Amino acid sequence: MSKDSIKSHKKFSDKLGLPFVLLADTELKMMQDFGVWKEKKLYGKTYMGTTRSTFLIDEEGKILSIWPKVNIKGHVEEVLEALASAK
Repeated sequence: MSKDSIKSHKKFSDKLGLPFVLLADTELKMMQDFGVWKEKKLYGKTYMGTTRSTFLIDEEGKILSIWPKVNIKGHVEEVLEALASAK
């Protein structure tokens, strides 16, 4: 999910052939609810932006695991392990 438009998500998804739907939150409602829309700093400037995070959510909507401030290296394997142990 990101604040990008549905059209932008569709283009990205089509380009990569993703087998799932990307969620758009252009009004930042869910991103604020999940606590990922935060104040950030870069080169001495402060701005609002997304903290890259992963949430593993089951079929009933229960959050099973959260990975805040995701580091891409090894992240996919971590999520797949958590998913396998959740089944």
